[in-house]
Amino acid sequence: MKKSELNKLRDLNNEELGAKLEELKGELFRLRFQHALNQLDNPMRLKAVRKEIATVKMLQRQNELNAEA
Repeated sequence: MKKSELNKLRDLNNEELGAKLEELKGELFRLRFQHALNQLDNPMRLKAVRKEIATVKMLQRQNELNAEA
């Protein structure tokens, strides 16, 4: 993930991050399904989507901690 993409995600609030997380989880499901059927064009996209999901979850947690402080 590029720094510009990360900065865009950091500007989002928790509701928008939640929507992005659901979108990424749906994409991951579709990619896994395509992989199971041997129709996946780019297998590295699976890894990239998992990393994006982890980044969104990390940003959500940071927002929670900042709200508590």
